[in-house]
Amino acid sequence: MKACLITGGAGFIGSNFARMMVGRYPETHWVVLDKLTYAGRKENLSEIEKKSNFSFVRGDIVDTKQVERLFEEYRFENIFNFAAETHVDRSIESPGQFIMTDVYGAYVLLEAARKYEVKKFIQISTDEVYGSINEGSFSESSPLMPRNPYSASKAGAERMAYSYFATYQINVIITRASNNYGPYQYPEKLIPLFITNAIEGMDLPLYGDGKNIRDWIYVEDHVDALDVVLKYGKSGEVYNIGAGQELENRDVAQMICQQLEIDPTHIKPVKDRLGHDRRYSLNFDKMKALGWNPKKDFQTGLAETVSWYRDNQEWWKRIKSGEYKEYYQRMYGHQR
Repeated sequence: MKACLITGGAGFIGSNFARMMVGRYPETHWVVLDKLTYAGRKENLSEIEKKSNFSFVRGDIVDTKQVERLFEEYRFENIFNFAAETHVDRSIESPGQFIMTDVYGAYVLLEAARKYEVKKFIQISTDEVYGSINEGSFSESSPLMPRNPYSASKAGAERMAYSYFATYQINVIITRASNNYGPYQYPEKLIPLFITNAIEGMDLPLYGDGKNIRDWIYVEDHVDALDVVLKYGKSGEVYNIGAGQELENRDVAQMICQQLEIDPTHIKPVKDRLGHDRRYSLNFDKMKALGWNPKKDFQTGLAETVSWYRDNQEWWKRIKSGEYKEYYQRMYGHQR
């Protein structure tokens, strides 16, 4: 049985991807490697943990010996590297861990891919590597201008990956997705933060004037796009994965209030994030040319996401009562 590695597969996007691929391709053995940091949660994989074509390994992508042991055991055909520190606010507080995991970790995986002759290495990146854009949309050939330590570390990781394509002919493909939302997203990110706060009767802390614009893609659309990239993506290429659903953050907050039938006065402006990018926008015609298009409109996706967080309060309340509580209070103050 051929095997594929999913690093960071206990996180938000990685776990959604793992659940889809394990069910969709039972003839492939899917191995998740995850360090289980604060945002990686093994319960995200409970639906598939007993499947015969799935294995979970707790570990760190910067651990060269452990990574090599895994490659020696499974001889992976393909790698999807989701593993990364991803939250901008945390990168501003502590950038060093982002450089170590996102950049050095990618290097460790690429070295293993080179040694064991992996067929495809798919590096999951982000639209944030482009920086901010006032008008128009970024194409895959737009210059990279990351403006915070998180996006800089992701840019470093993908450029490292590309160098292994150019130098060693590793079959590397890079994807850059817009803002994801949906089930199992850790509640420090905007949409799950606002939903869970609203359910608990807390304020919704909105950075600055709330006019920052993001393109929102439902996580299942993103993971479907990655499956298409695996099948049809070309070596050395970059693919933007967007949804064409741009909204100001304040409008998202208003929509969440409407969905949960709470007073929008719960939306409270807070001090703006340092170096806060104003607008992200992707041209994703290359993905459309591969036969992919996003299916979920934002209104529908948001309603499904709100329902998931309403129905799975035990999952996020455990998070918000633990380490997250101290972090939230430090960032926004105790707001009830």
